[in-house]
Amino acid sequence: MAAPNSLILATAEHLARFAPFDSMAKEHLIWLAERLKLAYYGKGEVLLSPDHGDVKRFYIIKQGAVQVEQTETGGAWLELHEGESFPLGALLGGRTTVSSFKALTDVFTYELDKADFHALLKLSPAFQDFCTRRIATLLERSQRSVQARYATSTAEQQSLRSPLSSIARRKPITCSPDTPLRQALETIQENTISAIVVVEGEDRPVGVFTVRDLISRVILPGTDLNTPMREVMTPNPVSLAPTAHAFEAAMLMARHGFRHVLVADGDRLTGVISEKDLFSLQRVGVTQISASIRGAANLDTLVKAAEDIRRLGHNMMAQGVAAEQLTQILSTLNDILTQRIIELECSATQDCRHAFCWLAFGSEGRLEQTLSTDQDNGIIFTVPEGETADQARACLLPLAERINRALDACGFPLCKGEIMAMNPKWCLSLDEWKATFARWIDAGDPESLLNASIFFDFRPLLGQEKLAEELQAWLLAKTTTTPRFLHQMAANALRNRPPLGLVRDFVVDGEGDQANTLDLKLNGTTPFVDAARVLALATGVAATGTAARLRGAGPKLNIPESEVEAWLSSFFFIQMLRLNGQHEEMEAGKPMDNRIDPDQLNDLDRRILKESFRQARKVQARLALDYKV
Repeated sequence: MAAPNSLILATAEHLARFAPFDSMAKEHLIWLAERLKLAYYGKGEVLLSPDHGDVKRFYIIKQGAVQVEQTETGGAWLELHEGESFPLGALLGGRTTVSSFKALTDVFTYELDKADFHALLKLSPAFQDFCTRRIATLLERSQRSVQARYATSTAEQQSLRSPLSSIARRKPITCSPDTPLRQALETIQENTISAIVVVEGEDRPVGVFTVRDLISRVILPGTDLNTPMREVMTPNPVSLAPTAHAFEAAMLMARHGFRHVLVADGDRLTGVISEKDLFSLQRVGVTQISASIRGAANLDTLVKAAEDIRRLGHNMMAQGVAAEQLTQILSTLNDILTQRIIELECSATQDCRHAFCWLAFGSEGRLEQTLSTDQDNGIIFTVPEGETADQARACLLPLAERINRALDACGFPLCKGEIMAMNPKWCLSLDEWKATFARWIDAGDPESLLNASIFFDFRPLLGQEKLAEELQAWLLAKTTTTPRFLHQMAANALRNRPPLGLVRDFVVDGEGDQANTLDLKLNGTTPFVDAARVLALATGVAATGTAARLRGAGPKLNIPESEVEAWLSSFFFIQMLRLNGQHEEMEAGKPMDNRIDPDQLNDLDRRILKESFRQARKVQARLALDYKV
């Protein structure tokens, strides 16, 4: 084969500046460059539209800018620039494009015939991965970039995304249910371990015994050392699959105060993960913080624990932990903190006889808290026989205020909109909550829709959870049979459009020091959150988290899994940008917010952000189609 000429090499070198071509093997890039044709389009000329029929070429912008328009509305909604390519979806699906592509300036493109495009998919794994997992591939590269920035401090550390199979390398030490206690203790001492797993048959775990159990179950009661292990073990131990991630083990330990989590492949024990394994894994104290919170005897200890949670978030940011795991861990630890505050205040009060449940709303209700968050909470209670709701409320409100004030002291500011349990409007009986929700659903006015977007994301934190479960079941039954309300919610969600620009990549706003910035919460994550809420309420999905809602509603609405995952990848990328920005503001001693200057992003993150906003437009287009708005 003849060596490629200088023009082919120059084309390959130019393409190698952009994704995915920079990840392709050199020979595959040369193969591509040899088959590309150069084309020119004058300003205002249409490169591609649905009128052109099935797509015949793959376009790569060499120079200039291309404006993308939605054919249904005729509205421009995206710009493509040098190095970007189109239309992947139409080529992969063998169909016409659903958008029109018009030259915003004079444009030069590289073009590849459809047959060669499909041949390249088979030839280059990197190209195929990009085309089939476009947003995910870009996100993985961005994540690697973040981790590289902290390589000095984290080079020797694994990730909380590591599978448990890669952490639990040591063979678990076991005994049978009939093993005498003395023999089990000797085994623990000989192997210098802190826990032994009790198994039956083919290594099926039926119990666990830890050094901590030794005090409460053996020493203090004076248990006979000939007692079989089945009588002193903790039965039905919690286990995770070997494919589960380390962060899931950390979450279990944090939620339940465990110090060990079993790893089991089906019914067969394969390993044991201890809190020490996770400490050495990330050098972060998830279980240590949760243990400190559970053992806290006063508010001062909890204030310090709250600071530790934020410090943990910063450390995990530096270590490249993904946004989905990070927000879940932060929210879980904040849950535990709130629960302990409630427990302490209930213990301190002279009158806490009323059965109630503390509710979390908003981002806390969705398990999507970032480093900067205020309070959104309420109370649902039962009315004792012989009392009125007002009498029960009068008893609970002083307690609620103490809890809200304590949360404020721990760094969760009082809600400016007064969406807190100390507000009589949000300390209600089950029947009152149902009546309030029904009024919002039936009215459908702007204030009711705004309230629904906050309160319908509720989740029980502590207390009589059956009250919240009954309210959730009632709400889903009501919304699934009220299409008018869902239509109004969808229309309301579509008012907040992602800030994709025409003159420049993004539409920026802000004043003073925040001029020319984007609000990543209002204009970035909110479109996904709002759409997920509508789809969940429409399909009876009880989950409150955005990811769980979309993954639950997707199959019921016949939305392809790949499309849902593209939406979620985009949602979590924007979440990560929010977390990054808040982390940097905290490090600089500035107030934390949700705004960023897109001009300060690197080229890769700017491109992913633009793609993420494009995915937000897609999820909104789905709403618009389903609800004809």
